[in-house]
Amino acid sequence: MKGYAHSMTEILLSTINARYIHTSFGLRYLFANLGALQSRCEIREFENSQSAKEIAEAVVSNGASIVGFGVYIWNAVRTREVIAILRKVRPELVIVLGGPEVSYEYDDQELVQMSDYVITGEADLAFAALCRDLLAGIRPTDKIIHAGLPALDSVALPYSLYSDSDIASRVIYVEVSRGCPFTCEFCLSSVDIPVRQFDHSMVLAELDQLYKRGARSFKFVDRTFNLNVRTAGEILRFFLDRLTEGLFVHFEMVPDRFPPQLRELVAAFPPGTLQLEIGVQTLNPEVGGLISRRQDVPKLIDNLKFLRSETQAHLHVDLIVGLPGEGLESFAAGFNTLVGLNPHEIQVGILKRLRGTPIIRHTDSYQMRFNDEPPYEVLSTREVSFLDLQRMERFARYWDLVSNSGNFISSRALLWEPPAEPFSGFMEWSEWLYAQVGRRASIELKSLTGLLFRFLVDVRRHAPDRIGKLLAQDYQRGGRSDLPVELRPYGESQAIRRQVRIAGGKRQSRAIG
Repeated sequence: MKGYAHSMTEILLSTINARYIHTSFGLRYLFANLGALQSRCEIREFENSQSAKEIAEAVVSNGASIVGFGVYIWNAVRTREVIAILRKVRPELVIVLGGPEVSYEYDDQELVQMSDYVITGEADLAFAALCRDLLAGIRPTDKIIHAGLPALDSVALPYSLYSDSDIASRVIYVEVSRGCPFTCEFCLSSVDIPVRQFDHSMVLAELDQLYKRGARSFKFVDRTFNLNVRTAGEILRFFLDRLTEGLFVHFEMVPDRFPPQLRELVAAFPPGTLQLEIGVQTLNPEVGGLISRRQDVPKLIDNLKFLRSETQAHLHVDLIVGLPGEGLESFAAGFNTLVGLNPHEIQVGILKRLRGTPIIRHTDSYQMRFNDEPPYEVLSTREVSFLDLQRMERFARYWDLVSNSGNFISSRALLWEPPAEPFSGFMEWSEWLYAQVGRRASIELKSLTGLLFRFLVDVRRHAPDRIGKLLAQDYQRGGRSDLPVELRPYGESQAIRRQVRIAGGKRQSRAIG
């Protein structure tokens, strides 16, 4: 838990993060815009691994009269449990909710019914106004407060609120714009139009202060960082001027918008400093048209080829299963194309029906059935059955373990060696692996490596010597010496070499070769 404590705490700003490493950008914005009320407020962040009673205890112990919860898809269930407890033990506590999960379709939500107020939209300024009223003894009559879109030049920036501990060990979120010009129906950004820009010179000054304080990891949350090429170029140059050990910058990029000036800047970053998240989602133009996703596929492919071959950027590419009108055959074709382009990661995601997104308009015509509980993943569509979507969930998880993890760089492509294509080849492995272990999670790397050896040798009929050496090389790349029993005949000499490299210096390592 992280707190910003003050002597007269009457307002508690709180949320439940997925993990400790995540910081709440939204809470820091709310605090930064409280003005004179900052001295009467505290931020407390929790984690989803904590129990509802433990979180409720901390809230009650704080003693505040107003508590504001940030509610998101990943914490909605736990937040509801916490509020249910608070309503019993502190019924007089004023509970205010905000965040994307309660900004849309709020009438039927139990946690909304248990709260006193809900602020929809961007609450940077609206939360402060509500608190001023409440602390003055004024109780607004409307439970739902529609914040609208504040002018960004009136919003105080929150970057000074990142503590030294945050900078040392947590993700630092930043932004230079809000909104998205596109209307992709599965995304909440499709209802957040137009794109609005912060004064980027002010943002850069704040980033410079963070950098001088020791921040080296920056994650930009802009949905379309490279939409404004001039601003994107200035920010890239800002970080190129500050290249130092440990620097890591993450951007979410529009996949078909990399003009020459951006290509040149991205290519200037050394390995390990730049990560680009690129939302491809589908390579089927008809499906893209159906969900209002405008995308120049040939240009997208050309950009990915350039980024992979001519830059050192780490490429994280997103692809979605279960879009209306797209069956597994179409998805497989897109997946095979992406694998051929060789990005470092392909994130296979199952479609979610986020509250407020227009994807719901396809529910009847494409027989889309969604889970009622967060994260609201699609259960079946006209094109993809429930059982096939279950298979794809396993496929996605195993793809993370084998391909995205980087643990099998030398051996993963064996799973789709010709005549197998990437999708069919990996699906065969996925089905076989599930038959062996009966679960998607909690598969230890050592066990997974042994199982991969068995599959490639017993099912695919590869030569044991070749597979053993490749898998041993992969397993020992990170300095591991506890080889799975299946690999011990092939990796003992490599294990000794690895141990010498670790124990000795560079000269000793070079001497061993």
